[in-house]
Amino acid sequence: MSFNSLAYLIYLPVVFTVYWVLPHRWQNVFLFVSSYFFLGFIHPWFASLIFSVSLANYLAGRALGRWPEQGKLVVVLVLIFSLGILGYFKYAGFFLDNLKVLLQSMGLPSFQSSLSILLPVGISFYTFQAVAYSIDVYRKDVPIQKNFIDFALFISFFPQLVAGPIERSRDLMPQVEHRRSLTPEQINHGLLLLVWGFFKKLVIADNTGLIAYKVFSLSDPGFYMVWAGVFSFAIQILADFWSYTDIARGSALLLGFKLSRNFDHPYFATSPADFWRRWHMSLSYWLRDYVYIPLGGSRVRGGRAAGNIMLTFLLSGLWHGASWNFVLWGGYHGLLVLINRWSRTIIDRLKFTVPVWLQPGIITGKMLFTFLLICIGWLMFRVTDTGRLLAMFQLSPWHANGEDLGVAVYLFFLSLLYSMPIWLHGVFHLHWCRRHTLDDPLPDSLLMARPLLMGLLFLGILLLRSPAPSTFIYFQF
Repeated sequence: MSFNSLAYLIYLPVVFTVYWVLPHRWQNVFLFVSSYFFLGFIHPWFASLIFSVSLANYLAGRALGRWPEQGKLVVVLVLIFSLGILGYFKYAGFFLDNLKVLLQSMGLPSFQSSLSILLPVGISFYTFQAVAYSIDVYRKDVPIQKNFIDFALFISFFPQLVAGPIERSRDLMPQVEHRRSLTPEQINHGLLLLVWGFFKKLVIADNTGLIAYKVFSLSDPGFYMVWAGVFSFAIQILADFWSYTDIARGSALLLGFKLSRNFDHPYFATSPADFWRRWHMSLSYWLRDYVYIPLGGSRVRGGRAAGNIMLTFLLSGLWHGASWNFVLWGGYHGLLVLINRWSRTIIDRLKFTVPVWLQPGIITGKMLFTFLLICIGWLMFRVTDTGRLLAMFQLSPWHANGEDLGVAVYLFFLSLLYSMPIWLHGVFHLHWCRRHTLDDPLPDSLLMARPLLMGLLFLGILLLRSPAPSTFIYFQF
């Protein structure tokens, strides 16, 4: 079931109504059943897969409590099982295709593969969430969950099931275990998140996505057309993924749960490292805590520290998809972070101080330059054919068609116009955070404006929604 479907607009109110008339323990059972129905609505056997991963990690947690001396063996076995399932469904075809090409290039006997595997929706998200629990129990960072229904609900909670955010046991499990309440503020905030999320998906993401699709469907787009398409895709992927997170957070709030923020205006980042502190934050923190730090993180020196960063980003790229362009994208971001780290070290050694009056201009310049670097990466992310990708990077602005320039400028400003609410939201956020923290209560004037804002967003959806709605991009990951 997709958030941007009529089925979900019926499903959520029904779940909300039944859920709040039940006592706490039955609420969890009902949410567990509802979550499996939500996933099974897409394809029935997907539910059996998440049940297997949930059961394996639940039993691993119980085994770690009963046989702590065998902790490493238990964790290794559950990682092999869980990541093995993820590896088979997501990477088996990729591995066989590349093995076939490798054998042919070496002049060795090859094979014909007819393997076609349907990628289960959300498998990357709930697998990472499940194995993180087992590792945390092994580290004694979280208590062992003895109630299977509660644990299975933690893994399958439907608002964040398909595309995250990837929740930690220490944050979501206590909310599952304890009695929940519903306040007028939760309803108000939850509904605003829902409407804002639907607006970002149906108006911003789907309209800019249509522009990007038409550009990259051209057989031979020119330089200016390619980069107009990249800008459109940059807006699309942010609005698309961010909208899913907001709809998930809004749905969860209506059920008494608080999910993690997954985005913090990433296109306002001032460096590549800052971008990854703002983009898909739950994945960034997961990779930091379960890959980068265990490898040694920044505690080691020299080439090994750089290697840890590159390996983490290469795995991040591979997590996004079984294709070499994703690996290239991950390596590119790892290189950006390393260059940024080295340049910052040099600047610190020079002890150069920027005059106060220059600082706003410097910050704005950093934002624009970082956004340009991110857009170069989005071209790698969008174009899966490596040959076509290299050809696009070789395009020159000096040999571009003048007509292409006019069309490209039009498409650029059209995408900019659709995305203006996101930029304005970011400017307001920056202005607010200079004087407040995210936990500070909003003033009464803004609280009273919420119904008006929701009405304007809803009207925008009715008037400006895309004629060609699409599925969420991160469903494929």
